[in-house]
Amino acid sequence: MKVLKYIKNPLEILFLLDRKIKILHLLPDKAYLKLRFRVKLHKKLDLKNPKTFNEKLQWLKLYNRNPEYTKMVDKYEVKNYVADIIGEEYIIPTFGIYDKFEDINFDRLPKQFVIKCTHDSGGIVICRDKDKLNIEEAKNKIEKSLKNNYFYHGREWPYKSVKPRIIIEKYMFDKNFEELKDYKLFTFNGIPKIILVCSERSKELKETWFNDKFEKLDLMEGGHGVDSNLNRPRKLKEMIKLSEELSHNIPFVRVDFYEIGDRVYFGEMTFYPASGFEDFNPEKWNDIMGNFITLNIKNGE
Repeated sequence: MKVLKYIKNPLEILFLLDRKIKILHLLPDKAYLKLRFRVKLHKKLDLKNPKTFNEKLQWLKLYNRNPEYTKMVDKYEVKNYVADIIGEEYIIPTFGIYDKFEDINFDRLPKQFVIKCTHDSGGIVICRDKDKLNIEEAKNKIEKSLKNNYFYHGREWPYKSVKPRIIIEKYMFDKNFEELKDYKLFTFNGIPKIILVCSERSKELKETWFNDKFEKLDLMEGGHGVDSNLNRPRKLKEMIKLSEELSHNIPFVRVDFYEIGDRVYFGEMTFYPASGFEDFNPEKWNDIMGNFITLNIKNGE
């Protein structure tokens, strides 16, 4: 299937090779994004009159560069940022922050914990039983992520200056469920309008989309299935209120939460879901969500 993908779109090979040779790193941000958009979505990127959700996210990458965003995507620094706004009680406890994997003293850690890199997406190791943790495998995965500058994958500029570090957090679980559900609130100019619920990550990821009233939408993305057994979260109103506080005066940001028992915990903030290369099904949602974003074009291209 992957071979057929590259035959149909040979420029994809260039991006695949770039993971090793990094020649595309030399391209200016605008040129890279135009090329990537064409290759990924088979469309021309319109930065002069962006209309769709994907186009507007690319515009925001280039022209909405608030220095605070770097702190907000740093998985360690964002905790203090968020705690100052909504309170410490919403923050998942941190066991340690490290520059090198060798600095971690596993003897001092509890039986369960989560290891993350502060500067990327995917650099994570979930430990449910320390006695069964393959430390060498964990070390290899985390050290590989530490060498990765996440900025170059989609020119998401807030990540460019995030210091690569390792954070270890408390392992969070809900005794009523096998695993946590991730509630992702898409906020537009401080107003949450779309909610994505990610569930069953350990089996086969399901992504189910709702409006702010938790009414299911006819939206699918990335080929993932939907979860027909989802109930309205008990703390939905609280999550909506918190997302409004955290996204104030931001054209677009996704704010993620977990509901554990009768409490809400902050997850992360994401400015460019799927790096602005979202595969919407049906495509109308690309236009609908694009209409939710208001841009100050005179300050851009």
